[in-house]
Amino acid sequence: MTYEVTKPEEQWRSELSPEEYAVLRQAGTERPWTGELLGERRTGVYRCRACGNELFRSETKFDAHCGWPSFYSPLAGDRVELLEDRSHGMVRTEVRCARCGSHLGHVFDDAPQTPTGDRYCMNSVSLTFEPVEG
Repeated sequence: MTYEVTKPEEQWRSELSPEEYAVLRQAGTERPWTGELLGERRTGVYRCRACGNELFRSETKFDAHCGWPSFYSPLAGDRVELLEDRSHGMVRTEVRCARCGSHLGHVFDDAPQTPTGDRYCMNSVSLTFEPVEG
């Protein structure tokens, strides 16, 4: 797929921390219960750390007790790209930023307590949070 934001890997590597690069550009995963946004409760917007694309609103965030920030819906379906992921001997659905192709996490259909039934399980290191003063 062709993305609106494209950069050579050397540029991504220089702009992102080693942990950010490993997750966003190499589809790594941060350790559970370690992400800075896991306990974030303020009202605001979650954006792709690599390109700033607005991805999720705080209204869709919920505590899934899984160790990563979880949302039941992206801001709009065209903000994320869903791809089949057969790594690690499993079949999962990878979630990428539709603007730059960066890895964000995975989506699972195991959240019946939410309006959509989905759990977008995101890496904190893949996101930035912008509080909205209310």
